[in-house]
Amino acid sequence: MPLQIHRSSWSDDDLEDFRDLARTFCQKELTPNQERWIEAKQVDRELWTKSGEVGLLAISIPEEYGGGGGTFAHEAVLYEEQARAGDGAWGVSVHNGIVAHYLLAYANEEKKREWLPKFASGEFVGAVAMTEPGTGSDLQGIKTRAVRDGDSYVINGAKTFITNGAHADLVVVAVKTDPDAGAQGVSLIAVETSTPGFRRGRVLDKVGLKGQDTAELFFDDVRVPMENLLGEQEGLGFIQLMQQLPQERLIIAVSAVAGMEAAIDQTIAYTKDRTAFGRPVFNFQNTKFTLAEAATEAAVARAYLDQCIERHLRGELDVQGAAMAKLWTTERVNKVVDDCLQLFGGYGYMTEYPIARAWADIRISRIFGGTSEIMKEIISRTL
Repeated sequence: MPLQIHRSSWSDDDLEDFRDLARTFCQKELTPNQERWIEAKQVDRELWTKSGEVGLLAISIPEEYGGGGGTFAHEAVLYEEQARAGDGAWGVSVHNGIVAHYLLAYANEEKKREWLPKFASGEFVGAVAMTEPGTGSDLQGIKTRAVRDGDSYVINGAKTFITNGAHADLVVVAVKTDPDAGAQGVSLIAVETSTPGFRRGRVLDKVGLKGQDTAELFFDDVRVPMENLLGEQEGLGFIQLMQQLPQERLIIAVSAVAGMEAAIDQTIAYTKDRTAFGRPVFNFQNTKFTLAEAATEAAVARAYLDQCIERHLRGELDVQGAAMAKLWTTERVNKVVDDCLQLFGGYGYMTEYPIARAWADIRISRIFGGTSEIMKEIISRTL
């Protein structure tokens, strides 16, 4: 029986029906393809249109823009089932939970009606480009420039570590529109990747998430209409990023907790089946105590995560709460999965075992979306 046997406080019958759909899709379309996607360093492009056809894209975008009309709870269900399917390749959380919501919140009405239905169908894949080769968490230090030229912006610069970079049809790009204004000089501009001057670099070779198309992007005199600016004026990018980051960090926490639960389930099953010295590995006290501690870690993390999801659904989740959720769950999942891998012995280090892939995949969770150290800095400001 799966570790999480109680329905989350924020769920209901409709969400559990949606969970059945998401679980079926993830087990059928994601789990069997992991090795092939790792070799290719990206998922099949057709995965996006398949998922759009069954209603898994833009699920929390209003129906008037072609979306599913759901809430963040629908997003959470999908990311949980993706984690339990052992998938680290499909960048759906960036597409659904991040990029689509930048467009919904800040694009003008005409662009929302143009772009969001394509996000829902899978015709467009979304990415967000913040990080640059010389800047990590310090978004004020970005060098990519957007200069006004008539009724257009001309963009020059480079971005790296971009999830969905190889497949993206639309990228929300953090740029400097005023290089002398610090945070007030940052703007967000949407760039369709068919625009002349846009080019993709390498799909990067990572420690984990090897099936995900994390790429370099380059902008060489990329000219886009002024209407592609997100927001009513220049210089709002930093504020927009801060408004959207709590949801991004909550998404990471959702995947972390589901990943923790999945790892424990796998380890319980393995240790009950595997024998050593004439008895199941599970029967050794060290195994039982390790798993008891892991199950407790997961249960406590789940309780706080569920509280944060409830707050977010009410529009009450603040920056501090999201930072706490991201910090706690990602630190705990790294410890729990490492402890679980140890119980697999030598087989835990073989990449054919899902626990090995999970161990490599989850390491990035303490880095992306803001490092653990940045989370502590954010939390400390409220003390």
